[in-house]
Amino acid sequence: MIKLSIFHMNAFLRAADSCTDAVYLVCRDGTKKNINKQYDIQQDLRKQHKENKNYLRLTLDTPNYDDYLKLVYFFISNC
Repeated sequence: MIKLSIFHMNAFLRAADSCTDAVYLVCRDGTKKNINKQYDIQQDLRKQHKENKNYLRLTLDTPNYDDYLKLVYFFISNC
């Protein structure tokens, strides 16, 4: 599990879509939603990001270690 502060939503979603397996958004109630190529959920995230003045804090769970590393690399290269 990883917590990210997203400033560049489009770049983040491209990174999530490049993952080979699911990228789960962990909701406050503990439920998980796959955001990998799930464009309706991604549109909601874009809306929340915009409403929050181009900032969004997300908790993600990625079962695939390579996908986890992709997201970590995204985070450290886009801070």
